[in-house]
Amino acid sequence: MAITLHNLTTDKAVNKKKKRVGRGNASGHGTFSTRGIKGQKSRSGVSGLKRLGMKQMLLSAPKLRGFKSYQAKKQVINLDSLNKSFKAGQTVNPATLAKAGLANQAKGGIKILSRGKLEVKNLTFSNVEVSDSARQAIEAAGGKIS
Repeated sequence: MAITLHNLTTDKAVNKKKKRVGRGNASGHGTFSTRGIKGQKSRSGVSGLKRLGMKQMLLSAPKLRGFKSYQAKKQVINLDSLNKSFKAGQTVNPATLAKAGLANQAKGGIKILSRGKLEVKNLTFSNVEVSDSARQAIEAAGGKIS
């Protein structure tokens, strides 16, 4: 059956009337207005939730400690991970490192560190930062850094 203007219906919850309390006993919600007889929650000005002032709210909120830099950190790659992904004579740059799955090009730069031993000979490094000890290991293996 097609939906047309004359057979549209609304959800019953949409047209549900609001509970009106304190409008006399004939309404079913008179006298104590669904609050019970005694106690703090039966009094006016208390909603049952813990009411906080501005100062109490600020004091109870968790505070962020320390400093968070908005600059992206450099990605760190060690020499021993290059042995598996590269062959002799290849170029190591952000694109080839991303293709090998070792780095992400979108982040804030790449730095090569010297953990492990570089077994691949004659690698050429470009557009990456290199630590001093990694530079010595690369040059000892016949590599170039440009």
